[in-house]
Amino acid sequence: MTKTLDSSPSILPLYARAALPMIPGASLLPFVPGGGGEIPAGLDLELAGVKAEAADVAAYARVCGFSLRDTLPPTYPHMLAFPLHMAVMSDGSFPFGAVGLVHVENSIAQKRPIGIDEEMTIRVRPTPLQPHPKGKTFSLETEVLVDGEVVWESISTMLRRGKSNGDAPKGKGGKSFESLDADAPSSAEWKLPGDLGRRYAGVSGDRNPIHMHSLTAKPLGFPGAIAHGMWTKARALAQLESELPDSFEVEVRFRKPVLLPARVLFAEQDNGKEILFAIRGAKKGTPHLDGRVKPLQSKSKTAKTTGRTKTK
Repeated sequence: MTKTLDSSPSILPLYARAALPMIPGASLLPFVPGGGGEIPAGLDLELAGVKAEAADVAAYARVCGFSLRDTLPPTYPHMLAFPLHMAVMSDGSFPFGAVGLVHVENSIAQKRPIGIDEEMTIRVRPTPLQPHPKGKTFSLETEVLVDGEVVWESISTMLRRGKSNGDAPKGKGGKSFESLDADAPSSAEWKLPGDLGRRYAGVSGDRNPIHMHSLTAKPLGFPGAIAHGMWTKARALAQLESELPDSFEVEVRFRKPVLLPARVLFAEQDNGKEILFAIRGAKKGTPHLDGRVKPLQSKSKTAKTTGRTKTK
């Protein structure tokens, strides 16, 4: 059963509720997530009448490196869906709190570009828990529709860290795909400032404490603040922007966290069928992200444009 929302949920109250399970005994309250068990049915959400704000899109593009266009950056619908993601994970029936979860994989299928002025319907649903070598995972599946047609969809896989599960498949978990060779030459170097997590939080709404400051990241098991996985994916797609078709699928695996501040290298390789890309540490070659882009064939209508020019 899908619950229809009247408006986009407010992020800050949801984060407050998501953090309550960290307080001993709080999860016993019926409105607080964290009671354990499985992810229940009935948490699917839908929000209609969603429109992006041009100023917000521009601010997001600047932080992630995209050009300003009359269509949304391919990762931007994730930002529009994020309040619904948080509403799912902060529901009192959810088995654990969202604070401290690690985004391990993400796939996006853009059927066609979405015009900034187009009105969207967003649907989000969680999947059941799955075993993982480092705990358990679940996914948040998202669809974006325009005039009843699915034009964008994604799957975000989240890790709830815990004891190694003996039933988990060997390896790193999740779908396997060809990764870029470790010795592939780099095409760009990025210097990531220490406040990148806070800057990205300001344009995305994702204020998970692991990204905000070392003081809030350390209690959750990280040596310092780490970059958002979706920022690294967005920055990689911004680097590839001139090579992206209108309709494509992009999958990434988030590997080692990027501890801020940092210097990282971007590498890519087009094998004729898909573009493989990776982000690695500049000093030791630490693998941070592996990804691939492949074109999709789509019969979707073209985006409604507003006449804005493309600029960097």
